[in-house]
Amino acid sequence: MKINRMTITATLFLMLISMVSAINVKKVQAASSDYTPNHTIDHTIFDKLLNQYVVNGVVDYKGLKKEEATLDRYLTMLEIVKPDSLSRNDRFAFYINVYNAWTIKLILTGYPDIESIKDMGSLFKSPWKKKIVRLNGDVVTLDYIEHEILRPDFKDSRVHFAINCAAKSCPPLRSEAYQGSSLDYQLDDSTSSFINDPQMNYLKGEKLYISKIFDWFEEDFNGVHRFFLQYARGNLKKELIRIGDKVRIKHLDYDWDLNGS
Repeated sequence: MKINRMTITATLFLMLISMVSAINVKKVQAASSDYTPNHTIDHTIFDKLLNQYVVNGVVDYKGLKKEEATLDRYLTMLEIVKPDSLSRNDRFAFYINVYNAWTIKLILTGYPDIESIKDMGSLFKSPWKKKIVRLNGDVVTLDYIEHEILRPDFKDSRVHFAINCAAKSCPPLRSEAYQGSSLDYQLDDSTSSFINDPQMNYLKGEKLYISKIFDWFEEDFNGVHRFFLQYARGNLKKELIRIGDKVRIKHLDYDWDLNGS
């Protein structure tokens, strides 16, 4: 019996489609095992990656590059989550992890041939405006996560010290994923650590030298001086109280070099 060449081609094409579909189903099934229908998310995958490859805010991108498939599995899991089914704290932690995980993915896309996250942008579009984040059936930008969800929906200025832009002057990436159950502690700890880090903010005489973040997002802090008094510790807090309203604020230059190796 003669078999038409077109018939063979069509059969092979259908077999290829079936194989691709099977692979995609397995990916979703694997991701689904980390997202259960009782409205909880298991961030264990991301937590282990951060614990292994982030030390004191310094990111081992070389090591993470070898684990990119593991990160991809986590990102696939995030993609199928229904955020509206989560509690407020779980949803807040979810979006912080989305931002941080996709920022790492963005860096790994260009690593090791980049020196800054800005290298992942172009003359006409910053990296934060690139549609890379697969989320709930859509593809959005990092800017969208930060400025259309995190800031307006949660109205918590501590978020600026939780999301990480992969730069040396950015608040350090934690060596753990954010969790709804411990979110308030994690946000307080990240904020306080950044405020009291003399490499990021310091007092000299009556001048308070602070991160550019407090300039870019001044409206989120309800008074920068007051915010520093709330989170400052030790001698910094003591001196800020002593100086009072005489303190003058200066913003430091921002170092956009990559926050790791």
